[in-house]
Amino acid sequence: MQNKSRQITYIGLVLLHIAIGFAIYLFPLLSKVYGLLTLLIGVGIVMKTSNKHNEVLYISAYIAGSEVLLRMTGGNFLNEFSKYGVMLFMLIGIFYSSFSKNSIPYWIYLLLLVPGVVISTVTLDISTDVRKAITFNIVGPVCLGLCSIYAYRRKISFAELSNVLLAAVLPILSTACYLFIYSPDVKDVVTGTSSNFETSGGFGPNQVSTILGLGFFIFFSRMLLNSSNKRYLLINLFFALVLTFRAIVTFSRGGVITGLVMIVVLFGALYTMANLQTKMKLNVVVILTVLAGIGVWGYSSLQTSGLIEKRYANQDAAGREKEDRLGGREQIASTELQMFLENPILGIGVGKNKEYREEITGIRAASHNELTRMLAEHGTLGIFSILILFFTPLVLYVDNRHHFYLLSFFVFWFLTINHAAMRLVAPAFIYSLTLLKVYSIEKPAVHRE
Repeated sequence: MQNKSRQITYIGLVLLHIAIGFAIYLFPLLSKVYGLLTLLIGVGIVMKTSNKHNEVLYISAYIAGSEVLLRMTGGNFLNEFSKYGVMLFMLIGIFYSSFSKNSIPYWIYLLLLVPGVVISTVTLDISTDVRKAITFNIVGPVCLGLCSIYAYRRKISFAELSNVLLAAVLPILSTACYLFIYSPDVKDVVTGTSSNFETSGGFGPNQVSTILGLGFFIFFSRMLLNSSNKRYLLINLFFALVLTFRAIVTFSRGGVITGLVMIVVLFGALYTMANLQTKMKLNVVVILTVLAGIGVWGYSSLQTSGLIEKRYANQDAAGREKEDRLGGREQIASTELQMFLENPILGIGVGKNKEYREEITGIRAASHNELTRMLAEHGTLGIFSILILFFTPLVLYVDNRHHFYLLSFFVFWFLTINHAAMRLVAPAFIYSLTLLKVYSIEKPAVHRE
């Protein structure tokens, strides 16, 4: 009876969020109501429960999953609404549940950001809105630091972590529904091989692709680890394939490739821990996954008249090789490396890289690569920050093998900040989940809750 009730709840949540996507498209004002209610209801839940069961993780996951939908539909009340929301909940969580005394690496990480902020107050042009320039570049790293301090070695069961991911993917499902209504016939809006705003809801294809890539990974992992019967296996597989298709037709490759790599890494993590019988099941799942992937790719190629294949081959619509493989990101990254070499100790200051790039190249563009941005703006201190972020989760993984998602989450953070910087709150929040101490009364088996 309990299992049946849980299944009804899952279907109900899925249908509700499909309805939310439709409703926001039909009545755009609901986007602001949706964003505000998420924040208010979240605060109410955490205050009522005093965060006894890590409710801030569920609310923060939901905010991270809904960010793209809110931004593409004007649901944000201020810039970086989602990052500020997640930071608010992390601070509330720290107030109620404290933090690990061993989270010192992330306190150090936050301190290493301070000199770059101080320098920027001197180096930024007098005509620049200093507060806005600093905030745009620093709010993501600060959010990551706060999330990491809260999550560091915090104990959580594998089942609870799976539910945190469910909280993240439900609003991503709403986003996909909105996209289907916004551009139902892909053939009509795909005319070239550049990133496509029409298939991305009129919003940034890179960010839409990023969140959809995370979404199809989560549904795929639920198919693999949280499907109690064939019905739920098929439901999770269906939504995984739907989100994969919508991610592909954004014509932004970063999110799709990241999601696929996450799936491969999850397979690897499960395979190393599995017994012989489970490995045989995994082998079957791998074959079926590859076949399903080929089917989605074929359908995407048909819907885009073969242009998607040229996109991934780095060709234009006429089939000619493009000189620039990464959409101008190489030049932006190279200028940031130049800034680092000219200012190797403390960097040029937070937010200054955009001005500096315009001065020397005439290009006015924000960074797409968080690593080179850290080097340019924070200098050697940026290197130390990167080393903390890179190695800490990997060291913790040694005695955290029940955290089957850890390496996949790490891959999401690392690949995303290399093609989309920290435009979204998702890489900051997902990174922090690598630091959780996951325990499991029962090891999850393939196709079983």
